[in-house]
Amino acid sequence: MKKLCLLVTIFTIALCTKTFAQDEEGGFKPFKVDVSLGYAIPSGGQKGSKGGVLFAVEPKYAIVENISVGLRLEAAVMVSGLNVNSTTGGEAKAAASYLATGDYYFTSEDFKPFLGVGAGIFQTASVQVNSSNPNLGNKSKFGGMIRGGIEYKHLRAGLEYNLVGKTAVPGYTDNSTTPAVVYPGYDVKGSYIGIKLGVLIGGGRR
Repeated sequence: MKKLCLLVTIFTIALCTKTFAQDEEGGFKPFKVDVSLGYAIPSGGQKGSKGGVLFAVEPKYAIVENISVGLRLEAAVMVSGLNVNSTTGGEAKAAASYLATGDYYFTSEDFKPFLGVGAGIFQTASVQVNSSNPNLGNKSKFGGMIRGGIEYKHLRAGLEYNLVGKTAVPGYTDNSTTPAVVYPGYDVKGSYIGIKLGVLIGGGRR
């Protein structure tokens, strides 16, 4: 997370500086930064699943007025339902992602519907929160993203599906009880849906 925050700060400062320079020059400004908050929904529909929060910063550059490329830096935290040996539990899951992205805008007006895709690295971590199992499932995985939404001037709303592989959480034997309790390992689904609202810094025409 420290690395993510550092990257977010560097890209935001660099691109905002470039944006302000473009503002003074006038004309079309190809650089912008999307700063978004949203709701993360774990996939799978397991009993006990709960949505969580996400935060994203995405510097972008418009290679032409209707196509932009960028780098999405996102952190999401949510709770998935879990059933192991007929014992219902909860599993906290976090994902930090670093994705190269591309968006296509259907118009060049103030109101712009768009579709986009992305691919890159997801760093996932998970733990069963209502047992004494201390193990975490941590792994970096390659994944993808598809999305759609609208932009209106400097506001943006979108729906994203993040496709991430499963994360394995190792089993654990609790020898502090008699008899000992064995917590088996399990897999956690990594994919999630993001519902996002954000603001755009820079971009567009003067």
